[in-house]
Amino acid sequence: MKRDTTGNIIAKNALRELYHNYKGEALFFVVLAVCIVLSHRFSQYIPEELFDKVVTPVQNGLAMTFCFVGAWLMFTHSEGIRVRKIWGYTLLTWGLASGFFLLTDLFFGTTIYELGSGALTSFDLLIGNLLGWMYLLYPTETLRPGWLNVRRSLIQLLPMCALVGLNYLLPVDLRPLIALFPAALGIMLLFNIRAYRQWCEENYSSMDYIDVQWVMRYLIMLVLIGCSYVYMYVSTNPMRSFTQQWLMLFFLVYSTEQILFRRDPWQSLRTAEEVQPEVARTPSSEPVSIDQSTHAEERRQLEAWMETAKPYLSPDFRLMDLNEVLPMNRTYLSQLINTEYGCTFYQFANHYRVEEAKRLLSERPYLTMEEVASLTGFSSRIVFSNAFTKETGLSPREWSKKCNNS
Repeated sequence: MKRDTTGNIIAKNALRELYHNYKGEALFFVVLAVCIVLSHRFSQYIPEELFDKVVTPVQNGLAMTFCFVGAWLMFTHSEGIRVRKIWGYTLLTWGLASGFFLLTDLFFGTTIYELGSGALTSFDLLIGNLLGWMYLLYPTETLRPGWLNVRRSLIQLLPMCALVGLNYLLPVDLRPLIALFPAALGIMLLFNIRAYRQWCEENYSSMDYIDVQWVMRYLIMLVLIGCSYVYMYVSTNPMRSFTQQWLMLFFLVYSTEQILFRRDPWQSLRTAEEVQPEVARTPSSEPVSIDQSTHAEERRQLEAWMETAKPYLSPDFRLMDLNEVLPMNRTYLSQLINTEYGCTFYQFANHYRVEEAKRLLSERPYLTMEEVASLTGFSSRIVFSNAFTKETGLSPREWSKKCNNS
């Protein structure tokens, strides 16, 4: 019964956490959906002549301008973060493409693609897949820093190019397989999310660094763009690209803002330890040989430091902060925590935070849950409540009531 009660509390806390941390993103998707619907409706009232001569050039001009400005921001504020440079090249590429479309509209009046044909050709799918592949470079580099290079990027494209070539040579229709190529890359990307979160939990104690929801938001926007791309090619609506262009611009603006201001755990760790970049950025799954005779002494020193210095009270408490008492490399420290305590560093820090919260709840019951969460190093009240429930089987209010009544 206790387990069921604990599970229900954790489930409720998880829902509150989702709402608390991501209500801004939920509002973002609601606004995005409204904008898509309204832009589609509004496009029906635009005269076709005005659309071809004014609206389309304006949209391409806005996309080109933002992409060039965004690329400039990425390059000038890269701060050694490789993923910003990759996104900068992505923006630069799309900006050049938008500029090319703008020039053809204004000066040549030629149609680059035949829209509304009712079916996507292999060439159409090739262009769309190249676009999808290009936008997947950013999350790939973020989840697996240092793995992405020119050779591996080109290898990713080989299956798609082979399918396009075979579709022209063979009497078999391979377009469904070609269309699924970006989805296959996205699914492969999803398998890295768990390892990414595990690595974050082994190095940080704050949810600000462990958040993986940005990947899902990013992929959802790519799915919407892919759907609008297909609609643009199969629809007979003269203004079919109107919504697609605004959606693409919205995606570029939102992603650029996120990349500039989202905390990068890999970069933060790299600047925190004086080791080679690849050692700092690449998680190692190989076990480290730890001398069993030194375990007891290292554990005693670590626990004494945690109880006296209380570094876990800072939300920015990191694994490498243990160097203050145990001057060892990151891999050794992580292996030590996993071996001796059977948990990640994030769980290790939360255990001490929960114990500190118990003390505050018993000695200062007048404190609010928000104040207790802040004083004990948790990033939010919901994160605190969830961790407390996992540790004790009771919510903070239930534990406080039980402690004070007894």
